[in-house]
Amino acid sequence: MTHAPPLGDDVLEAVNDAMVALHERYHGRKPTTAHTRMTENMLVCRLGGVYTEVEKTLIELERTGTVEQTRSAFQFAMEQRFIGAVEELTQRRVLRFIPVHHVGPDLELELFFLEN
Repeated sequence: MTHAPPLGDDVLEAVNDAMVALHERYHGRKPTTAHTRMTENMLVCRLGGVYTEVEKTLIELERTGTVEQTRSAFQFAMEQRFIGAVEELTQRRVLRFIPVHHVGPDLELELFFLEN
């Protein structure tokens, strides 16, 4: 089995910038932190400080379920845009996209499993 060459720092930075841009476009604000790393065939984008003021208010009012449902529905609806950006920048096919978000701490992970 042949393995694809590792992604360079320039590609990882471009993916990171694309995830930040998607977040800013659709949530109206940039995350406060963003880091993208590659481990084996998994690309991990970690975004911190992602919640909007409305979402923060809902969390304070103990309505985290509403925030989680809305975020999950959004990520599912946007799946092809996230995948398309990663495939274009990495020149590798995404086999599986798994988005994960967490309320405490304010954190979102975008996991992309790439073809060899």
